[in-house]
Amino acid sequence: MALPFEAPASPADPRAVQILAKTIYRELRASGFSEEDVMQLAGELLSRVADDVRGSVRPPA
Repeated sequence: MALPFEAPASPADPRAVQILAKTIYRELRASGFSEEDVMQLAGELLSRVADDVRGSVRPPA
């Protein structure tokens, strides 16, 4: 799935993530993904981020 937009020039734009999320959601729904599919994707993304966060946290020495 190719997204029909270019990445924002500055990731510091506070709206960048919100715009990206809205665009991805619209593209997924327009491509035939159900609300349940999108929820499953969101859960999987959160799981991946949580795994990365857990992997980057080091116990005190």
